[in-house]
Amino acid sequence: MLDNDNPVVEPPGTNPENPRIPTEHTKKNVTARKVDTVDNIQELGATEIPTAKTNVHVMTIIGQVEGHMILPPQNKTTKYEHIMPQLVAIEQNSDIEGLLLLLNTVGGDVEAGLAIAEMIASMSKPSVSIVLGGGHSIGVPIAVSATYSYIVESATMTIHPIRLTGLVIGAPSSFDYLEKMQDRVNKFVVDHSSISERKWKELLFKTGELSRDIGTSVIGKDAVSYGIINEIGGLSHAQMKLNELIKIQKETKGLKQ
Repeated sequence: MLDNDNPVVEPPGTNPENPRIPTEHTKKNVTARKVDTVDNIQELGATEIPTAKTNVHVMTIIGQVEGHMILPPQNKTTKYEHIMPQLVAIEQNSDIEGLLLLLNTVGGDVEAGLAIAEMIASMSKPSVSIVLGGGHSIGVPIAVSATYSYIVESATMTIHPIRLTGLVIGAPSSFDYLEKMQDRVNKFVVDHSSISERKWKELLFKTGELSRDIGTSVIGKDAVSYGIINEIGGLSHAQMKLNELIKIQKETKGLKQ
């Protein structure tokens, strides 16, 4: 017997007269799901995006690091004005306990790259970087800015002095500025890795390898042997190391309390 004061409410998507006939609400939901699937296929080449709640934030540094000048639209870029607010949010978010940094970059703007590297290095939360494909030019300081760094065997890192494109005023002060900027890069890499200053400068000014006879292209195992990168490894190694660093940090905080 039905209670008139508490009428039966049909669940969404059920047609009271004929349950086999979808309601307008159901039709809209199905249409929305189809649109989402099509968008995912067009944008990401997948029907669904795997998601999971995690205590680790994954950040990518890909293509060319874009600084104060906007690069052409055909360039794949990492914009520093996008990365820097994310790093602040990671530092402030108590749910995020670590940062996983994926690099495949050709380098780019020196000051923008150094700004990103300095922010990563100054975070209180542990971070692990992986060089995949390439971590060239200003990508080297970004790679070594993490608490611990990995590189896959097939990846390379190009080490060369700072170069400028466009008009340069041929005055002593211009060259002094370039030299001081190069010194900033050198100091950061040496301070945040195990490579000696002498060895770094040897790789920086090595002749005979690149087309302009200056600089060095370093493959994965050599980057480790020189002391630039900590270890050869991929995603699983980086994830395990980051979990280990997070655990150590928690234990250290517990002892202090």
